Amino acid sequence: MIDFSTQYLGLKLSGPIVVSSTPLSESIDNVRRMEDAGASAIVLTSLFEEQLELESKALDEDLSRGTESFAESLGYLPDLDDYRMTQEVYLEHLRRAKAAVSIPIMASLNGATTGGWVRFAKDMELAGADAIELNTYALATSRSQTSGELELQLLDLVAAVTEAVKVPVAVKLSRSFTSLPHLTARLEAVGAKGVVIFNRFYQPDFDIETLEVRPTLHFSTPSELLSRLHWAAILYGNINIDLAISGGVHSAEDVLKGIMAGAGVTMMASALHIHGIEHIGRVLADVRYWLEKREYASLWETRGCLSRRSVPDTSPFDRGNYIKTLSSYSLRQTVAAF
Repeated sequence: MIDFSTQYLGLKLSGPIVVSSTPLSESIDNVRRMEDAGASAIVLTSLFEEQLELESKALDEDLSRGTESFAESLGYLPDLDDYRMTQEVYLEHLRRAKAAVSIPIMASLNGATTGGWVRFAKDMELAGADAIELNTYALATSRSQTSGELELQLLDLVAAVTEAVKVPVAVKLSRSFTSLPHLTARLEAVGAKGVVIFNRFYQPDFDIETLEVRPTLHFSTPSELLSRLHWAAILYGNINIDLAISGGVHSAEDVLKGIMAGAGVTMMASALHIHGIEHIGRVLADVRYWLEKREYASLWETRGCLSRRSVPDTSPFDRGNYIKTLSSYSLRQTVAAF
């Protein structure tokens, strides 16, 4: 029997697939189905600090001041009715999810201020969360804001949360940071136990008929996995905290690639919306078949085997890959022309 067990955030998990933050987990019945299908842990949908502010009406009042001449400015934040969960509803759902399954339940917090992150993280811990994922979104839109300032803001927020709670904390990063190895090492230093690669960057679309900028949401595709594999393979061995890959994980091949790059777990969300929750079981069966065929005793044996520190030629992770890829493409095009 193949040993599927993995480790993430100091937790020993039964397998490599964790359900990432998704509205599917807002149903307790779905939470049970996820465990039955083989998920080793579940990250609940994110609780947004902004929605809690809206709930108190304070933010609505602040935003309304001075907007009489610019009424359209109110449209940039969603109405309170658009949010599915208030804080109390979220915490009660967390308690019920914990009681319904035996696998770890991780809370997800998308914060904006130090006070908000700390306050709500404490509440999540008290409600029984086995870990907390800080779903970060840092994007510089002002010419006066430096990359260093963005990093310091993130580090201060993470430090405040890790000092306030005892459960392990993971940080879900965006790809916009300049030096991920340096930042990840600093996150480790302030107490983070893991990083999730990456938070998906939802870009708005332009409607040229109505001249409006509109939010868009598309499910991930396997093509998004490449950047995750690249950075996981670089980070593995350079840091002591755990890695998770999120975004583009749809198949057994994707799961195996993620573990081989150095991740402790791979996370699924879009694939479950597309194929159903039971897709987890089918993927795990395919992973088991692949391992048995090659006579592996455990999945953990494969971890990091394709990381930067494990391969004899590191050029695919560096500038050499860029040069080789472009030159080989040019050569193919030249040969085809003849």
